[in-house]
Amino acid sequence: MLDHVFRPCVIGGLTVPHRIVMGAMHLNLENLDDGGAALAAFYTERARGGAGLIVTGGSAVNSAGSGGPGYGVLDDEGHRSALRRAARAVHDAGGLIALQLFHAGRYALPGTPGTDGAVPLAPSSVYSRFSRTAPQAMTGEQISETVAAFAQGARAAYELDFDAVEVMGSEGYLINQFTAPLTNRRDDAWGGDAGRRRRFPVEVLRAVRAAVGPGFPVLFRMSGADLVVDGTPWEETAALAVALAGAGADALAVGVGWHESPVPTVQAQVPAGTWAVYARQVKRALRAAGHDAVPVIASNRFNQLAQAEEVLASGDVDLVAMARPFLADPAIVAKSRTGSSMSVDLCIACNEACIDRSFGTERVSCLVNPRAGYEIDFPARQSPAHRGRYAVIGAGLAGLEAARTLARLGHEVEVYEAAQEPGGQFRLAALVPGKADFGATVLQRAQELEDLKVPMYLGHRIGSRDVPMLRTMDGVVLATGVRPHRPDLPGIDLPHVLDYAQAFAGPAALGPRVAVIGGGGIAVDLARLLTSGSSPARTPEEFLASHAVTAPSRAVPVSRSATAPAGGSRQVTVMRRSGRIGTGIGPSTRWVVMEELRAGGVRLVTDIAYEEITPNGVVVIDAEGERQLVAADHVVLATGQESQRDVVALLQQTGVPFEIAGGAADARALNAVRATAQGLRAAHRIVERVASRESGRAG
Repeated sequence: MLDHVFRPCVIGGLTVPHRIVMGAMHLNLENLDDGGAALAAFYTERARGGAGLIVTGGSAVNSAGSGGPGYGVLDDEGHRSALRRAARAVHDAGGLIALQLFHAGRYALPGTPGTDGAVPLAPSSVYSRFSRTAPQAMTGEQISETVAAFAQGARAAYELDFDAVEVMGSEGYLINQFTAPLTNRRDDAWGGDAGRRRRFPVEVLRAVRAAVGPGFPVLFRMSGADLVVDGTPWEETAALAVALAGAGADALAVGVGWHESPVPTVQAQVPAGTWAVYARQVKRALRAAGHDAVPVIASNRFNQLAQAEEVLASGDVDLVAMARPFLADPAIVAKSRTGSSMSVDLCIACNEACIDRSFGTERVSCLVNPRAGYEIDFPARQSPAHRGRYAVIGAGLAGLEAARTLARLGHEVEVYEAAQEPGGQFRLAALVPGKADFGATVLQRAQELEDLKVPMYLGHRIGSRDVPMLRTMDGVVLATGVRPHRPDLPGIDLPHVLDYAQAFAGPAALGPRVAVIGGGGIAVDLARLLTSGSSPARTPEEFLASHAVTAPSRAVPVSRSATAPAGGSRQVTVMRRSGRIGTGIGPSTRWVVMEELRAGGVRLVTDIAYEEITPNGVVVIDAEGERQLVAADHVVLATGQESQRDVVALLQQTGVPFEIAGGAADARALNAVRATAQGLRAAHRIVERVASRESGRAG
C-alpha cells in the first residue's frame, strides 16, 4: 500500500495530487532548434503517466550562468518560446510544472556559446576540477546583477504560465558555492562568516518572492550536505533552512553532494534512500524554529515508490523527488497507483545515457527506455494499417527491446532465444554486487512480453529447420548478440583458462588467484564479483559509515583509505595492454568502481605485452621490457567480443527483410545503452520497410 505517497499536498497555494515530485534533469533538449517540440513531448508523456509536479531542468538566469551549450538561457526568446510550449503541453495533459532557475557558477564550462568565452563567475577564484578552470571572483555589482537575474527569471516563469519556480541552490552550483567556506573566501558583505555566507541565497529568494508576489509557489533546492572538505557546516545548513523559510520559501528540496565530492551520491552502489537523513534533519530544524508548515522534499537514489512510501511514513519528510526513474518509466506513478509496480521499468542508476550525457551535448535518454528524449521520433503506441508478423531472433537487451517495441506498435511477434534464459550479457551484469536491479530489468521485459502475448521460445537456436517459419514472417530483427573473443595467445587451451562467460557462470569454482586478461567493463565487473568481500554497503547506515559520513552534524568525508572495507580472500589481477582500466565505463561511475577494486585489493596492471599463458599463470613483458609471471590458479579471458551473425546467411536465403541490432550488428565498443537503442530503432525500421513494401504492392 502506498497510502502516504498518494495523499495530496499543498505547496504555497498549489495543491499537488500526491507526494512524488519529478525532480529536475538537464536533458539537452532545452536548446534544440525545434521550437520546443521535443521538450514538450518529453514532459507531456510524464504528465500523462501520472507525474504530479514536474520540475524542469535548469534554465540559466543569464548567459554567465549557463552550464554548457545544451542549456537554455532565460533572456533568449527562443528558449522562452520552448518553455511556454512545454508548460502549455503539460497543462493540457493535466499536469503541473515548475521552472528551475539555475546558475552554474564555477561549474560553467569556459567557452560555452553565448558567454563570449568568458571565465566562469563564482564567489571566489577557487579552481574547479569539474570545469577545469579557476573562476573569476564576482564583483559586488555582478552579485547584485545576478540576484536581479534570478528575479527576472522568476517573473518570466510566471509570465510563461508555469505553476511554480524552483531556485537551484544545491549540488555545488553558484548559490551553494556562496554557502561553503571552500568556495567562498570573501571578506565583505557576501562572505567572511556564516551570516554573510548565507546572505546570497536569502537575497536571491527575497528577490524571487518579490518578483512573483505572495501567491506564486517558490521552491528552493538547498544542499543538505556538500560532502566536500570545507563544505557548508551542518549548523550553517540548518540555519540557512530556517532563514529560507523565513524569507518566503514555500518548500525546501534537499539535495546532496558536489560534482567534486569523493562520496558517491547517485550511483548504483548507493543504497536507496541513503540521503533522506538530511531532509529529515532539515525538517526537524524547521520544526524547532516554528516553520513546520514548510514542506521538505527528500531526493536522490529512490527508484521505487515503495521506497518513497517508507520515508514518507516516518513523518519527517513531506515529499520525495525522483528524477531518473521518470526517464526509465514515464508512467511509474500511474503503474504504481494501480498496483502494477512489477511492470515498472526500474532506473538502474547506470548513468550512462542520462547524467553522463548531460555534461556534454548529446540528447539525454535512458538505457532501459531508449524512447526517452525521442518521444516524437518513436511513438509509444500505434494502430497499424497492416498488422504484421515479426520474428525477433535473440532475447538479449536488443532483442527484448525490439520485441516489445514491435508488440507495442500493434504487431504479432515471436521471440527465439538459443539460451535457456533471456537477458544475454545483462544477465551477467546482474550478478555483480550492487547491480541487482539489472536482473529486475530482464524480468520486467519478460513479464511485459507475456502481457503483450508475445511467445518466447527459449533454448531454440534458429537453424535450417526454421526456414518455413521464417518465410511466413513479414520481417525479422536479428539480435543474436556476441560471443567472447579468444585471442591468439600461446597456452590459451590450457584447462585453467576460461572465458568471461564461464567465469561469471561459476565464480565459486575459481581458485584463490585469478588473472583477468583484458581491462574493459566486463573485466572490471568480474573483478568486483570475485572480490565480493568488498561489495558495496547494503544499508544507508553501512554506506554512510563506510565513507566516514556518520551524521548530519559531521557530514564531511575523510580519505577513503581510512575506511575502506577489507577485501576478500581471493587475489585478482586485471591486466590491459595499454590505456586505462575500465575504459568504456561512464565517467560518473568509473571512479566509484575503481575505488571498489582498490578497496578489494585488486591488482591493476597496464602497459604490458602478453607472452604466454602457462600452468602457473600469465607471462607478460612490462613497460621496462622485463619478463614477469602473474601467478594465477585460473586465467580469465575478457578480451572483447565477436558478433554472432551465423543466421544472416539463412535469412538472406529466405528473402524476408531483416534488421540487425545490438552486438550482432557490431561488437566493437559494445554497451547496453547502444543495444537497447538499436533494438528500438531496428523495430521501427523493419516496420517502415514492410509498410513501404506493402504500399508498393498496393500501388
